[in-house]
Amino acid sequence: MNTYILRRLLLIIPTLLGIMTINFFIVQIAPGGPVEQAIAQYQGIDGSNSTRIAAGTSSDIKKNNNTSQYRGAQGIDPQYIKALEKLYGFDKPLLERYLTMLWRYAKFDFGESFYRNQSVIDLILDKMPVSISLGLWTTLLTYLISIPLGIKKATSHGSRFDIWSSTLVTTAYAIPAFILAIMLIVLFAGGSYYDWFPLRGLTSDNFDQLSLWGQIKDYFWHLTLPILASVLASFATLTMLTKNSFLDEIHKQYVITARAKGCSKNRVLYGHIFRNAMLLVLAGLPAALIGIFFTGSMLIEVIFSLDGLGLLSFESVINRDYPVIFASLYIFTLVGLVLKLISDITYTLIDPRISFEGR
Repeated sequence: MNTYILRRLLLIIPTLLGIMTINFFIVQIAPGGPVEQAIAQYQGIDGSNSTRIAAGTSSDIKKNNNTSQYRGAQGIDPQYIKALEKLYGFDKPLLERYLTMLWRYAKFDFGESFYRNQSVIDLILDKMPVSISLGLWTTLLTYLISIPLGIKKATSHGSRFDIWSSTLVTTAYAIPAFILAIMLIVLFAGGSYYDWFPLRGLTSDNFDQLSLWGQIKDYFWHLTLPILASVLASFATLTMLTKNSFLDEIHKQYVITARAKGCSKNRVLYGHIFRNAMLLVLAGLPAALIGIFFTGSMLIEVIFSLDGLGLLSFESVINRDYPVIFASLYIFTLVGLVLKLISDITYTLIDPRISFEGR
C-alpha cells in the first residue's frame, strides 16, 4: 500500500502541472485582461474594477494617435500602457511569466491580488471560514439524511414510502440550488411572506458583543437558509446512489446465505451489506466535498451575500484577477487530488479484500 500511495503522490505533480499549464495559456491569451480592463476603466467604459491603477499616473496620460496592441487603447500615451503592463506583470514574455508562476506556486507563494491590495493567501484564508461553514454543515446534513433514507428506500423497495419519497427526491433534484435559495428568501427572509431569517452575512453586526450561546444561535440563524438550499439541491443523488447500492447487495448470494444461517435482519443489513454497499457511496465523497465546498456554494454565497471562496473566485474571474484565479485553481485541484487518494485508502480500510498494490 505504501508503494501505491507514493506513486499516487508522485502522479499529483504532472497532473497539477498539466491543469495549471492548460488554464494559464487559455486565460492569458483570452481578450479582456487586466490591462484592457484598466484602459476601459480610464476611458469610462467599465467602472467595475478597483482604482488601484496608479494613483499619480493619470498626470502622465497624453492623448495622441499612437496605436497599441490593446483594443481601445488608441489615443492613450504609450508610457501609460507600459506602466500598466509593468504593474500587472505583462512587461515580461509569456513563457517567463509561466515559469515564474510555476516556481512561485511550488513554494506556495501566490503573490498579491491585482485589485484588493492584499496577498492572495491572506484573501483565501479570510474567505475560508465562510466556505468551510457552508460546506461542512451541508456535507454533514446531506450524508445524515441521504444514507438512512437510501437504506430505508432499499429495504422497502416498491412500497408507498419508496414511491412517494422518490417523487420528492426527484422533484428536489430537478430544482436548481439558486432557485431554491430564491424561494427560501421569498418565503422566510422578508420577501413576500415571513421575515424569520436574515438575508445576508454569516453573523450579525453585534456578534462580538453576544454571549457564547448567543453567538452560536446567531451563527446557525444566519446559516439556516443557505444550508437548507444546499442540502435540498444535493441530497437526491446520494440518496438514490445509496438505495441502488444496497439493492445490488441485497440480492447477492452471501446475503441469502447469511439469512439461511439465521442471522437477524439488522445483522445482515449492517454487518454484511453495509460495508460492501458503502463503497460506491465513498467513491463520490471527494467530488461531493469539492463541489459543495468550492463550486456548488458559489451561487449560494452570491444570493445570500456570504463572502466566501465561491464569491471570491467568481469576482476574480469577472475582474481578471489572475493571481487569485490561478491560486484558487491550484489549491482546489491539489485538495481534490489529495481527497481522491484518501478515498482510495478508505476503500482498503472498509474492505480489506481491495488492494491497489498490483496496479
